[in-house]
Amino acid sequence: MRLFVHQLRGEQRLFWRSRELAFFTFLFPVILFTLLGSVYGDDTIRKEGGIKASAYLLAGLIGYGAIATAFAGLSIVLVIRRESGVLKRVRGTPLPPSTYVAASLGSTTIVYLIEVVILIVLARLLYDVPVPDHPSQWVSLVLAVLLGVLSFAALGLALTGAIRSDEGASAVVNAIFFPVAFLAGAFWSARTFPGPVEAISDVLPLTYLIRLMRDILIFDESIWENWQSVAVVAGWGLLGLVLAVRFFRWTPREG
Repeated sequence: MRLFVHQLRGEQRLFWRSRELAFFTFLFPVILFTLLGSVYGDDTIRKEGGIKASAYLLAGLIGYGAIATAFAGLSIVLVIRRESGVLKRVRGTPLPPSTYVAASLGSTTIVYLIEVVILIVLARLLYDVPVPDHPSQWVSLVLAVLLGVLSFAALGLALTGAIRSDEGASAVVNAIFFPVAFLAGAFWSARTFPGPVEAISDVLPLTYLIRLMRDILIFDESIWENWQSVAVVAGWGLLGLVLAVRFFRWTPREG
């Protein structure tokens, strides 16, 4: 536990000292929510039952934050550390590899939790979006956040095995990350998309995480009432875990 706490502190310092990483994975979703929320104003989404657009946007940007932080940010960082030899040197220290990975996941979770809180506060203050007012809702929200961050982190770990160089990390990750965020309806309802595009959206894990967040935040449902969404997100996470165990590398792939 002492080694875990020490490494967790180190991961947090490294994250907040990296201005680019902190901006694009932490601050950028907050900026997007502020800008898009001001555009949507008090509009409603007819195909989503007439819910307030800014409320739907909150759920979408919380989902976007999960894929930005746990999938994109984590995979890019780990590829850079692998190719620079950092991960290889970790294997030669008294720090167990499992503790290193756990600390990285813990740091990612902390960042994402802070981001979620900021988004909810901004939604309430700027756009008068209702916030959870019952302890069970907050419990469901926390569990959904943990499910999202762990599932996308597993997928991010798996993706590192397919990236051959640190120079190509951002390109590969962004080529997956941005289309998925758009197709999943992070910025607008996926139900407004054409049929073939909506069909693609219906198989993406981010789509179901956004639905889960929406049902908890907007419709006051508990996580237990949305077992289908939970099952899909968890299933993708388990697939990512299996692939990560198989393909994650501690040594550089180049050179």
